[in-house]
Amino acid sequence: MAFPRQAAARVETLRNAILEHQYRYYVLDTPIVSDQEFDALLRELQRLETAYPDLVTTESPTQRVGGEPHDQFDKVFHPVPLLSLGNSFSLDELQNWRARLHRQLAGEALSRLTYVVEPKIDGLSIILHYEDGIFHLGATRGNGEVGENVTANLRTIPQIPLRLPANPQCALPVASRLQVRGEIYVTRQDFEEFNQSQETQGRQIYANPRNFAAGSLRQLNPKISADRPLQLWVFQLIGASSDAGIEPSQQAHLAYLRELGFPVSDHIQRFADERFEDLLAHVENMDQVRQTLPYEMDGLVIKIDSSELQERLGYTGKEPRWATAFKYEGAKSITRLKNIEVFVGRSGTVTPRATLEPVNIGGVMVEHATLHNFDYIQTLDLRIGDAVLVTRAGDVIPRVLKALPELRTGQEQVWSRPEVCPRCNTPLVQSEGEVAFKCTNRSCPGQLIRAVEHFVSRAALDIRSFGSRQAELFVELKMIQRLSDVYALPWNEIEQVKSYGEKRIRQLQDGLGAAKERPPARLLTALGIPFVGAQVAELIVAQFPNLLTLAHATADQLESVDGVGQEIAEAVVGHFAAPSNRHELYRLHLAGLDVGDSQASPAPYVEDSGLQGQVFVITGRLANHTRDQVTEMIKMRGGKVTGSVSSKTDFLLAGEAAGSKLQKARDLGIEVLSEDGFIQMLS
Repeated sequence: MAFPRQAAARVETLRNAILEHQYRYYVLDTPIVSDQEFDALLRELQRLETAYPDLVTTESPTQRVGGEPHDQFDKVFHPVPLLSLGNSFSLDELQNWRARLHRQLAGEALSRLTYVVEPKIDGLSIILHYEDGIFHLGATRGNGEVGENVTANLRTIPQIPLRLPANPQCALPVASRLQVRGEIYVTRQDFEEFNQSQETQGRQIYANPRNFAAGSLRQLNPKISADRPLQLWVFQLIGASSDAGIEPSQQAHLAYLRELGFPVSDHIQRFADERFEDLLAHVENMDQVRQTLPYEMDGLVIKIDSSELQERLGYTGKEPRWATAFKYEGAKSITRLKNIEVFVGRSGTVTPRATLEPVNIGGVMVEHATLHNFDYIQTLDLRIGDAVLVTRAGDVIPRVLKALPELRTGQEQVWSRPEVCPRCNTPLVQSEGEVAFKCTNRSCPGQLIRAVEHFVSRAALDIRSFGSRQAELFVELKMIQRLSDVYALPWNEIEQVKSYGEKRIRQLQDGLGAAKERPPARLLTALGIPFVGAQVAELIVAQFPNLLTLAHATADQLESVDGVGQEIAEAVVGHFAAPSNRHELYRLHLAGLDVGDSQASPAPYVEDSGLQGQVFVITGRLANHTRDQVTEMIKMRGGKVTGSVSSKTDFLLAGEAAGSKLQKARDLGIEVLSEDGFIQMLS
């Protein structure tokens, strides 16, 4: 529809005025017009856009009301990984973090070491994308690499600029491409009022402001998000085109974002390294200040200011070395200690856990809490039946702080640590200088269950329909006695297990088959090597594209990988130094899992297991293995495979329709093996 020039001009004037008033109201909190005056401007703009639909644009203030519902959220791949931070829970841990920085930086770099300290808002992390100053894409953090497209919902939040600069006084150039990271949150008052309204209507009550913010932003219907009191803080410039000429420092980045009209916290301070004591005092002081803030703040984030020093320090696994999150002690509640359970982990470490009378802590029902180790129980003098003070460390992890002996009745029972492993009765061992007690039985079913749980978990191979119950069941039935048995399950025996019918077995088989497509880094993660999580595995595989090669890498080679330090390198080398672990990797490879680039030649793998120097010929059609798989089995045990039968041949492996090679072997008196006989010989 054509529209008069006057209408277009008036629409542009109204939009500029409304955007300025929204910036002053939602970001500066200094409105200069009444609500009635603002509503009049918005209604006039809506009338003009209704009369002239061609004038409607995505960045118009009228588009905040929410569009049509979405069936699902599309996935968004982030331009850079949105990493999590390492945590510090005490001032001593902050000092240790600083000491590590000093070891990693030297010379003049230390003289330029400064820190920016920012509030850590308890909300939902998001990333906003702008092209030529127009907001065009917004996504949740997700797993750090892939998030969910919630653009329509984010448009409804008044503090998010739909067009830059939102600040009418801004004189800085707007980057043609801009990615900004922020936190969606709700104030305490808005949260309480919303829950009260929900309760009177008999609707869902949210446990805490963080859950409310996340649930509100991830509504399939953007109009529901528009009705929720969501707000924004921004705290990081993820990326910007060079045309903006932004100075390379965190402080400059935040100043630039504030000038563009983004809401940036006022509680941000900068400290030189020589004023680190002042930084620590600020951390202590903010514990009191945060109680007075209108929103939930569960800690502080301390970052190196210089972008150049950030790049020099780099990353370790999934965390930047140049930043840490300081977590304040969370909400506390008193409850009763019902029992102390003991669990054995996949590395053999035995860990105690408190079973509690259920208690609400910060909006979350807590029934279990960590007790760290046996010394911790003794230090706190915990007794079964004690009244105990429990917190959620960093508002996340439940932890027993102390017993309350003044509330004892005399019925409490002193608890003694176990002398043997709770799963296999092997005597527990405490290494010199260590707090932890360990089960040293490598065949311990408890360790194997935890290892299988990790192997099939979402963070590792993500084997669908295979979880903790299956891990425990199959280990207890001795169907799994090592990790690779996950891919050698006796399906005919499983059919006899109660509740495992044809459909359920098919789901398990489909899940196992799909996991064969996972990339090598996921398999490396699944092996459960200490310190090798998903991010570290990605770094290692980028340098060692074939896991069979990695199995023979040296510590020096691994330490050359950016982000892999001595501790990680020694853990990887130590893992593959055990022949049984190398065998496991080959078994998984032969089962069809992806060990990496086939063009990357693995180091020769020779284990003397009775086949050293033995010559094999394979002929005919095998029932359960391919020729390549059998060839690999032979080579990994030091044997050789040739194509023709001769007097130098030691064994002929014959499948169906073996042909002339079988007759020649018989003529020469060479031992002939069936496929089953060959497998039996290997075992």
